[in-house]
Amino acid sequence: MVALNDAKLKKLVELRREFHAHAETGWTEFWTTAKIAGILDSLGYKVLAGREMLDLESVMGRPSDEEIDGYIKRALSQGADPGWIERMGGYTGAVGILDTGKPGPAVAFRFDIDAVDVSEARDEKHRPFRDGFVSMNRGAMHACGHDAHTTIGLALAEILSERTEELTGVVKLIFQPAEEGVRGGKAVAASGILDDVDRFFGAHIGMGVPSGALSPEATGFLCTSKFDVRYKGKAAHAGGAPNEGKNALLAACSASLALAGIAPHKDGPTRVNVGYLQAGSGRNVIPAEAVMKVETRGSTEELNSYVYGKAMDIVRGAAVMYGVDTAMAKMGEAVDASGDREFVDLVSRVALSVEGFRTILPSTGLGGSEDVSWMIKRVQKRGGKAVYFIIGSDIAAGHHNEYFDLDESVLGPSAELFAALAGVRT
Repeated sequence: MVALNDAKLKKLVELRREFHAHAETGWTEFWTTAKIAGILDSLGYKVLAGREMLDLESVMGRPSDEEIDGYIKRALSQGADPGWIERMGGYTGAVGILDTGKPGPAVAFRFDIDAVDVSEARDEKHRPFRDGFVSMNRGAMHACGHDAHTTIGLALAEILSERTEELTGVVKLIFQPAEEGVRGGKAVAASGILDDVDRFFGAHIGMGVPSGALSPEATGFLCTSKFDVRYKGKAAHAGGAPNEGKNALLAACSASLALAGIAPHKDGPTRVNVGYLQAGSGRNVIPAEAVMKVETRGSTEELNSYVYGKAMDIVRGAAVMYGVDTAMAKMGEAVDASGDREFVDLVSRVALSVEGFRTILPSTGLGGSEDVSWMIKRVQKRGGKAVYFIIGSDIAAGHHNEYFDLDESVLGPSAELFAALAGVRT
């Protein structure tokens, strides 16, 4: 049985709390990436960092270069290794590659590393605040468990580095940036890093599954497209010369209402949501600019394309109706995916051999989108097998809530489970 001693388990808790305190949102995970890369390098892995592991043309929703510079300065001020920061080239994420030099399969594991745009609770009810590891970065919080994912991935890296004699082939540990908003997965998949992979594993912690249990497959991945729309009109005096203006706010409002009226599709579930609308500059000024943040979803790529196509017609139609210009930027995207049955069964079987997992539950409906789907499909299209499962953890509040926290006792068993799936004997 793979087993971590008490000292290593304590180290995992400390590492998870360190990541929690340094929460960084998508494409800004510079401190996080430098920390990951440094640990992987110290364990003897070949490390790819930032732009080395990404297809830059597939990057979505990244802040401006000026904003990125600010996040880099913040990471450096918090102690990030300047050498790794420079090597990243303005992008985040890391891959650790362990080549055993022996014939065998290529196995990949994916761990997402970004935080959520949430301001963390700061009161005594919240353990991270009470115990001194609350996020130091306001407006960024590990409210989804990615700090635990990252820690589990690094614990796996250490186990494998110590037991390479039991391994064959190649192991790739992918620490993915910008999962929230499904902005980073496609860039990882399109880089080609997975093109030789035979076996792919991904997982999420919590998701309603209690500690000690495991759900061997997440189902119901919704395809999604996330985009920003900017309307550009013409300002004018609202009383003296309203006819000279071109009202961007009205264009956005009309588009918003029309988007809500897109007909559901007979072939399956579809969704559309306008989550943000900001416009105008003053009470007596015809609004010259408006920004909308929109998402579409569908249970298949075809259904999402249906909603997205209708949305584009509406966005353009509203611009024509009010005589304004429009610009659209794709901010995130994910596809549908499903695990291979034999790997779902494998996860169930192996989990029961790892101390800490007592119960195998049915599949868990995701009810949303996850850009690990790009990686699953990339592996499967090239003949590999893949699965994405749920690791149980009791949580203090729902995912993306300011009081979110998790059961740290699951960190060790989770790393041991991944090690067993990599080929280390249980």
